[in-house]
Amino acid sequence: MVVEASLKWSEFCFVNDAVVISGRKLARQIRQEARHEVEQWVAAGNKRPHLSVVLVGENPASHSYVLNKTKAAADVGISSETILRPASITEEELLDLIGKLNNDANVDGLLVQLPLPEHIDERKICNAVTPDKDVDGFHVINVGRMCLDQYSMLPATPWGVWEIIKRTGIPTLGKNVVVAGRSKNVGMPIAMLLHTDGRHERPGGDATVTISHRYTPKEQLKQHTIRADIVVAAAGIPNLITADMIKEGAAVIDVGITRVQDPVTAKSRLVGDVDFEGVKKKASYITPVPGGVGPMTVAMLMKNTIIAAKKLLKPKELEALTA
Repeated sequence: MVVEASLKWSEFCFVNDAVVISGRKLARQIRQEARHEVEQWVAAGNKRPHLSVVLVGENPASHSYVLNKTKAAADVGISSETILRPASITEEELLDLIGKLNNDANVDGLLVQLPLPEHIDERKICNAVTPDKDVDGFHVINVGRMCLDQYSMLPATPWGVWEIIKRTGIPTLGKNVVVAGRSKNVGMPIAMLLHTDGRHERPGGDATVTISHRYTPKEQLKQHTIRADIVVAAAGIPNLITADMIKEGAAVIDVGITRVQDPVTAKSRLVGDVDFEGVKKKASYITPVPGGVGPMTVAMLMKNTIIAAKKLLKPKELEALTA
């Protein structure tokens, strides 16, 4: 069974397998909203939003991700460009390119596809992108504002998870949540969005959140997940979350994505952090891999590009810092 935003938590009966949340359908809905917003913006006499993507090296996964982003941009009416640079580019050369794009008035949204070659400091590169063009939401100012519950450019994957939960009607207020994974780009922001105050400038989920990581023993992790109303798996470890770790009726959001070889067909396939077939027999809601969080990440990136084009996140204090 596949669900769109119309089916709410309160309407679900736990006798059946979990409702499989279609990230693709939700993403199409969000992209339709984005398309309408772009059409209105351009019809009002404004410049069409423009996204610039810097892609370094020949990583096949990175090239695939960037292609998905530029296709989505075209779908919603955002113009885009992909700037290719060899893996041998120096950090200084990359910083110089970012500086030029920061100063280009035609560029509304700017992202540098990660990962970068080992000789380049990713944190320095993320902080080089001006915060109001930072559609990845990785600049330290955007991260700080998010942690303070202020308006900011939210990282696309955590925002996608948050939208899945909200649009599906899964309650978070007062609920127990486990986020498996503490990465600064995914796990940490997801935990921030879910536990922060719903009355603040950037409303949060008012949940009680536990974060686990690589040093959390599996049995200890199970002690937390078995009591959780929502489990968000974002560790990048295939089958980390199994059916015996989930309580009946929990909602399970699988952010993990790993390419493994199928033992039967010998072909490679994508899997998440959750034992999908086992867990769906106990959960109320579950996201698949692929087709769950992935499409939502791209959709939220389009929303961020529109926010950047409209200059909605350039308060006076941010202007002072970036002047």
